[in-house]
Amino acid sequence: MPSPRQARWLLLRAEDALTSEEHLYRAALLEENPAIREAQQLAADFGALVRAKDLPALAVWFERAEASAQPEIRSFTTGLRRDQAAVEAAITSRWTNGQTEGQVNRLKDLKRQMFGRAKLDLLRKRFLHIA
Repeated sequence: MPSPRQARWLLLRAEDALTSEEHLYRAALLEENPAIREAQQLAADFGALVRAKDLPALAVWFERAEASAQPEIRSFTTGLRRDQAAVEAAITSRWTNGQTEGQVNRLKDLKRQMFGRAKLDLLRKRFLHIA
């Protein structure tokens, strides 16, 4: 029996990436609970429209998500609507800040590892050594 975290990733992965056992478990989850099926479909559709950079599909997706029976989905949609210009820019722009976010994440991880172990001079040397 997968943990809740494993089940979440099982629902988000592409069907062709699943083993036969994972495929059966996923099908049972989706059949058992309509709320899970709805959330999985909306998440898959949102991911597909972002990857395809399909801006017209975003309006349709917003309508479907706002009509959802799940409060978490409606709340997520409300947050996206608040910053809709940024969402549309992320879909239409060819530019990304993924590289920057990756570097910031790496430095934050290093900072957490060094917390309470060294003074600023050693932390600085470690940052510079990694860069």
